[in-house]
Amino acid sequence: MYKYDAYDQTMVDERVAQYRDQTERFLAGDLPADEFMQLRLRNGLYVQRLAPMLRIAVPYGMLSSDQLRKVAHITRQYDKGYGHFTTRQNIQLNWPLLEEVPDILAELATVQMHAIQTSGNCIRNVTADQYAGAARDEVDDGRPWAELLRQWSTFHPEFNWLPRKFKIAVSGAPKDRAAVQVHDIGIRILERNGEVGFEVLAGGGLGRTPVIGSVIREFLPKQHLLTYVEAILRVYNRYGRRDNKYKARIKILVRAMTPKVFAEKVEQEWAGLKDGPGTLTEAEINRARAAFETPDYDRALRDDDPINGAEGDKAFLVWMRNNVAEHKVPGYAIANIALKATGVAPGDVTDEQMEVIADLADRFSFGELRVTHIQNVTLADVPRKDLFSLWQELVAAELAAPNLDLLTDLICCPGGDFCSLANAKSIPVAEAIQREFDDMDYLHDLGEFHINISGCMNACGHHHVGNVGILGVDKKGEEWYQISIGGSADANAAIGKILGPSFARADVPDVVRKIVDVFVGHRADGEEFIDTYNRIGIQPFKDAVYPE
Repeated sequence: MYKYDAYDQTMVDERVAQYRDQTERFLAGDLPADEFMQLRLRNGLYVQRLAPMLRIAVPYGMLSSDQLRKVAHITRQYDKGYGHFTTRQNIQLNWPLLEEVPDILAELATVQMHAIQTSGNCIRNVTADQYAGAARDEVDDGRPWAELLRQWSTFHPEFNWLPRKFKIAVSGAPKDRAAVQVHDIGIRILERNGEVGFEVLAGGGLGRTPVIGSVIREFLPKQHLLTYVEAILRVYNRYGRRDNKYKARIKILVRAMTPKVFAEKVEQEWAGLKDGPGTLTEAEINRARAAFETPDYDRALRDDDPINGAEGDKAFLVWMRNNVAEHKVPGYAIANIALKATGVAPGDVTDEQMEVIADLADRFSFGELRVTHIQNVTLADVPRKDLFSLWQELVAAELAAPNLDLLTDLICCPGGDFCSLANAKSIPVAEAIQREFDDMDYLHDLGEFHINISGCMNACGHHHVGNVGILGVDKKGEEWYQISIGGSADANAAIGKILGPSFARADVPDVVRKIVDVFVGHRADGEEFIDTYNRIGIQPFKDAVYPE
């Protein structure tokens, strides 16, 4: 993974010192609250319903075991002993004291971490496929390209004050595990005639106006990645609305201009940047690639080697079938840790569990792990022969839920339990659904099924692209929940359609049960939920949920 050089470390250390001074001046009454707000946001600090919330950057989801141990220590020392993994592959602390945040940032800097640009109207954390560098279906490793974008965008003076927040995602495989179509810029790595390049999308996003991004360039040669992204941002910075934050995202601009006109303006802007100083040289590309050198794989291993100690253990085989993916190197596997145990807020992990995961990363996956945008953790380089030993350790740590991509592997924002923007709570709804569907054999029979829950229209839980999406809404001071179905964040991304009037919280699990029953009743052989929905449409689900 990428390691800081002396320049990186100095930059982060100086930022910590700067923010410490700003915090001290605010607490002393020498810095007005409105001015301090913008400064704290650029350092990842929100003021939430009950306490400040600090969002820690995890570039393209990659962490070392030492970094995760540091986060575990910070949660014990400065928080309540747990952290929350988010849909942007970041980590959030829900209970830090405002006056101690500079100390937290100083601790993070000792392991090459920070909270820079995790909030504010700037380019946020660049996300990527959690299987990058290990996936068998990969065209190219997306991490070097994400790292180049991260370095280019951090403290970029021209884009430090955009009309609104800005999010970029990179995917290097045909199967989209990074949801690139619902980002402000989505980058798909392609190969044409032996040349690596990019399909570039713009104008995607969720929130109040969910939009699937539009392809604005079908193939961009690799050396032009930064200059083309710069051209997009210049057009957005120039024409994006600043008078209304609800209409300030790039998706509104692209729709208003039309994708065709927007692309034309980007091409015009790019003409003055193409082949200029921002053009990537082979030396620069190779510098980025060198940060992600191939681990020291045991090349003697084979996929058909026996798994040590497994001996047909049924529970292990269920976990392996569902939570383990193919690796590009024979004899290795990609193991996923689903942080979706019933009764635990999706994405939450305790300090003790972080320590366990860090130890397992050292023992089984070259000391590295990945945070996923569906709020889970991936160990990307596990010898297949060691999978049973890994699973046993996960069982002992209560981290062996075998439900990856199943109905109970819900995406869920913190909701009204923590967030001051939320209209309703999300976490209790997630738990109620998990308890309604507690038969693991039944869940596996249902197959891939995504439920996403958001506590408000900001859509931090990505409800728009859930197969079933649940949105908390306010009705005269009471919490209700609007249900949509048919959403998808994969290569055939789609925005779900609203079923109808909203429901009280207690009714939500029964509504989901009725939706599942319709799916089971109409399902053809081998169909996943989204396939059945696309074939039969929304009406049978409406008829079941709203009987006359």
